[in-house]
Parts: sequence; structure tokens; C-alpha cells
Amino acid sequence: MPTIQQLQDFTQQVRRDILRMVHAVNSGHPGGSLGCAEFFTCLYQEIMDYSTDFDMDGKNEDMFFLSNGHISPVYYSVLARSGFFSVEELATFRKLNSRLQGHPTTHEHLPGIRIASGSLGQGMSVAIGAAQAKKLNGDDKIVYSLHGDGELQEGQIWEAVMYAAAKKVDNLISTVDVNEKQIDGTTDQVLAMGSLKAKFEAFGWDVLEVKKGNDVAAILEGLKEAKLRTGKGKPVCILLYTEMGNGVDFMMHTHAWHGKAPNDEQLANALEQNPATLGDY
Repeated sequence: MPTIQQLQDFTQQVRRDILRMVHAVNSGHPGGSLGCAEFFTCLYQEIMDYSTDFDMDGKNEDMFFLSNGHISPVYYSVLARSGFFSVEELATFRKLNSRLQGHPTTHEHLPGIRIASGSLGQGMSVAIGAAQAKKLNGDDKIVYSLHGDGELQEGQIWEAVMYAAAKKVDNLISTVDVNEKQIDGTTDQVLAMGSLKAKFEAFGWDVLEVKKGNDVAAILEGLKEAKLRTGKGKPVCILLYTEMGNGVDFMMHTHAWHGKAPNDEQLANALEQNPATLGDY
């Protein structure tokens, strides 16, 4: 198992990848990607049981579905650095004929990607279906999904949440990135949702909170606890409280970098705050 320092170093390199990918094409979503870098690192470097000999069925291995697909830069970086495809391919992000589209798609057959996730609200339904398929197949592995808190404003999410509890889909761990920001402002300004914990519990889920959502040790503890709660009749929700733009001082504490690329000067500043640890592509 990697040490906490190794996970932190991995995360720091992922932040560099995110920044460089988005800057190169002046397009993409750095804010949420940076905020979830620690989560993806922990999930793929320690928590999940998977094979890089990728197939779409994912039998006898844990599966992950990214619902808020616009944070593809962090997903691609972690997949590449976890061995699914070459790190050098990150340089093709959002370019013509690239397998690394702005939102993940499946027709390019990029290893690690099982669903197209650009339309918000759909990932929960897919994850539930995959989890039920595992139960039908006698597969005891876990299905993970990630969602943005702003994404929870979509009605389909709550239909799926209700269904998962009613059908006792207890091999599912769905994490919500609670950064309280979306493209047009804070989530409270756009459409206040009240207590997410109370809502998920009212819908019949087992809910745990990770208050330090950008702390590797806290994330690991939360994910391990969530695994212990599977198989007990309820789907599991992790509310992960993160900071959008984490690790880059001028991108934090604002929604402005939800979908904006840094210019040359800003990139240099951001990279200086995050020195290379594993080597750039």
C-alpha cells in the first residue's frame, strides 16, 4: 500500500496534469478537477480492486462511474498514472480525434471509461444498474460513483436514490463532491437544497461525512468506513466536503474557475505552487 506521502505526491502531480491539460487547449474544467484530486488518488491508488486489463463488464472487480463528467481532467490523469493508458496521451486532451474528450465518451474505447457522462444526473442510475448486475451475477465487488453537489439539482438523481434504497442496492458507494459551488455561483444561490445528509437519510441511505475532503488520510478513513457499511441492506453515501480549485491559491474560494483555463502567467504561478513529483508528460 502507498504511504500518505506517496499519495500526496501522486495528488500533486495530478494537479499539474490538470492545469497543463486545460491550459494547452484553453478549455476545460479545472476547479472541480482540482477539488477531487485527492479523492481520485485514494480511490485508484489504494481503495478499489481493479484490473488495468480493461473490459466493459468489470466482472469480479470494483467499478467506478463518474457522473459529473466535466471533471474529466482529473479522471484522465489518475487513469493514466494508474496504468490504464500512457501518461503521454494526456497531451491530446480535447484535441481533434483524441480519445480524451472534454466529457468522457465510450466510442473512443478509452480504457477505464464505461459510460459517457456529459449530461448531468445520469451516473447514479448507471451505477445502480451495474451494482444490481453484480448481485445477479454473484459478484461481491463494489460499485463506486461520484457526483457534484450542483448535480443533485437534477430530478433523475432523486428517482435513482429512491430506487436504490427500495431495492436494497447495498453494494453501491456514491460520493457527492460537496464544494457548494457551480458554474453560476454557489449552490445556495442557484438552487438551495438544504441538508443533503437529511435528504439521503430520508430516502433510506446510510450516510457518512468526510469533513476534510482534501485530506488524504481523512478520505482513506471515510472510504474504508464506507466499505464496512456495504452489504447491510442500504446503499452508502459519502458527503465529501472539498474546496473547488484546491492546491492553487487563486483558484480556491470562488466558483470562477469552474470552467475557465489559466493563461500562461497563471499556469506558471499554479505550477510553482505544485512542483513535479512523478514527472510531467
